[in-house]
Parts: sequence; structure tokens; C-alpha cells
Amino acid sequence: LPFIANFAAGAIAGVSEILTFYPLDVVKTRMQLETGKAKHGMVGTLTSIIREEGAGRLYRGLVPPLLLEAPKRAVKFAANDFWGKTFMGMTGESKMTQQLSILTGCSAGASESFVVVPFELVKIKLQDKTSTFAGPIDVVKQIVRKEGILGLYAGMESTFWRHFWWNGGYFGCIYQVRSLLPKAETPQSQLFNNFVSGAVGGFVGTALNTPFDVVKSRIQGATKVPGAVPKYNWTYPALLTIMREEGPAALYKGFVPKVLRLAPGGGILLLVVEFTLGVFRQALGPPYI
Repeated sequence: LPFIANFAAGAIAGVSEILTFYPLDVVKTRMQLETGKAKHGMVGTLTSIIREEGAGRLYRGLVPPLLLEAPKRAVKFAANDFWGKTFMGMTGESKMTQQLSILTGCSAGASESFVVVPFELVKIKLQDKTSTFAGPIDVVKQIVRKEGILGLYAGMESTFWRHFWWNGGYFGCIYQVRSLLPKAETPQSQLFNNFVSGAVGGFVGTALNTPFDVVKSRIQGATKVPGAVPKYNWTYPALLTIMREEGPAALYKGFVPKVLRLAPGGGILLLVVEFTLGVFRQALGPPYI
């Protein structure tokens, strides 16, 4: 299928997923920004947000990811398609293998991370409990005024690793799970296979990348003090700092809401992408059918 079809399918899938699961993302960020011993689990965090700040707070910061979701998901699936064809051409393989699917996924994640950073930064700033920003535009104005345009790329390196590992796990698992599932004989069973493989991929990707997501949230959530060296700066040293000060479990803060969002979310993503691509194939006719 042409690039625009992959782009559109990824965009439609991304918006569908985020509208369904966004409150879990707010809960996850709150849990990750909490240093020291966690005071609440997922349910406690959710109920305290509703009780203290109102249910509307669960959708605060929705605009940046919504604006981002279409290009981000579109880049994810289009880049995966591009890198898959590139690596198959380089290795001489006629079809995708397990190793190639992991390599392709990691490369797609790296590509995607460059699009994501400013939107993620704005979202984290708005989701923080102590946030006093009026909205997304206010966040951008204040960051650019204080830190310059490059300030919008705070956390670039941790975002790179977060997407690198999630996409590698996600696309690598999709390939493996699809090969283990019984061959789909009907469109319904094909949709089921896509949902299952996407959900398993979402779980594995989340298990791999949550420590990097915790670091990214800490880096992007911190307030910069002129002349002071940030406590969390580079990803791998920050992982060691959190582990040393808060214990290994702290690297998985927010894992439950994250996996509750991204496992079924990964299934919904793949299901919507494949369904949309099927619609495009029918509409475009030969040679795409």
C-alpha cells in the first residue's frame, strides 16, 4: 500500500486508542513523578485525583497527545513499514524474520521518538499535580522564554530509549505471537489474532520500557534551576540513581496503569490499523487487494 495509506491507518488507530485510555496515562505519570516510597497504588491515585481535583483533571493535558497521536502512530507504522523493507532488502530476505522484526521495531521507535519529545514534555508538565500552567500554549511559551527552543527537547535521550525498547518488544512479539496462533480462516478470526498479538506485544513492550518511562517523566517533570545540575539528566545514570535511592521496584512505578492502557491499547492499535488498511485495499482495488 502507498505511504499515505499506512500513515492514515496509523493516525486513525492512534486517536482511537488515546480517547479510550487517556485517564490511565494521567494516573501513570502521577505515580512516576512521586519520589520515595509510593503513597498510593493505581486505584488510590485515581480516586485521590477525582476527590481532590475533580474528574476533569483526568483529561488535563489531552490536547498535546491528541495533536501528536496522529503523526506519532502514523510515523510508527510507516517507519516500521519503511525499515522492514529496507532491512529485508539489505539482508536479501524475502519475508520478515523474528530478528528482522525486532530490528525493524527498534528502528521505527527511534524514528518516532524525534517527533514525540516536545508533545510529551508539554503533556507531562500539564499532568503534574503541582502544575500551574494555563494550558499547552502557556507551557510552550514559558519553556521557550526561559530555556530557548531547544528546551522543548528536554528528555530527548530518555524518550529515544523508551520508544526504542517499546517498539522492539511490540513488533518483535507481534511477529512471534502471530506465528504461534492458528491460521485465521475468517475476517473475524483475523481481527482476533491481530488483537491478541497486539495485546501481547503491548505488554512485553511495556515491561521492557517502563524503567525508561519513569526516567523520562522525572527528567521532563523537573523544574530547571539556573546554575544547578539536574538530579536526573542522562537515562542510564538516572536508572541507577532511582534504583539506589528508591529500590528496583521504583523503576516500575506506574506499571499497572501503563500496562492496562498499552496491552489492550496495543491490541486496539493493531486491530484498527489492519482493519483500516483492509478498507483502503478494497477502495484502491488491484494491485493492493
